[in-house]
Amino acid sequence: MFCGPTLPALRSVNKGGRMTSDTLLLNSTYEPLRIIGWQRAVTMMCLEKVDVIVSYESMLRSMSLSLQKPSVVRLCRYVRRHKMKVSLSRRNIHIRDKGKCQYCQKQLDLKDFTLDHVTPKSRGGQTSWTNIVAACGACNRKKGSKSLKEARMRLLAKPIEPRPSAQYLLSFNDNMPTPWQPFLRSLG
Repeated sequence: MFCGPTLPALRSVNKGGRMTSDTLLLNSTYEPLRIIGWQRAVTMMCLEKVDVIVSYESMLRSMSLSLQKPSVVRLCRYVRRHKMKVSLSRRNIHIRDKGKCQYCQKQLDLKDFTLDHVTPKSRGGQTSWTNIVAACGACNRKKGSKSLKEARMRLLAKPIEPRPSAQYLLSFNDNMPTPWQPFLRSLG
């Protein structure tokens, strides 16, 4: 594809439905690397750094160019990956614990759950992957600043630091675009 010395001003034209503006970037070995914006994907296409594997139905149009919005692109050259680390955040704790209270198994909404320190901070507990779990408000209040033994409570699973697989880092739950699923399904 030739885009000329400068990329023409493109605008996105959607054929109904929700606008999807992200593109899954794959390494040359088809290993998922990260999510990039469609604008960056188009720029990389024009620089011949990526091949388009799958496109969305929506079109990108300028005065001189018309193309489908890229959904999945693959780098033409292999890129060595840096060691990734999953950041400790409310959202990532919610994903790790599968959206369930780790004491009573109640399904928790992302907005309505609390973070509980297994070993309370008042007793030297750290804010780390191995000491924080998702909990409903009732269980968190019941446990308070007691140990698990004192509160007579048990964890569903021992909290661990998740491995930084692309499946985890790109976790979209039910919102993952359909064209990405074949590239993420094999990861576990």
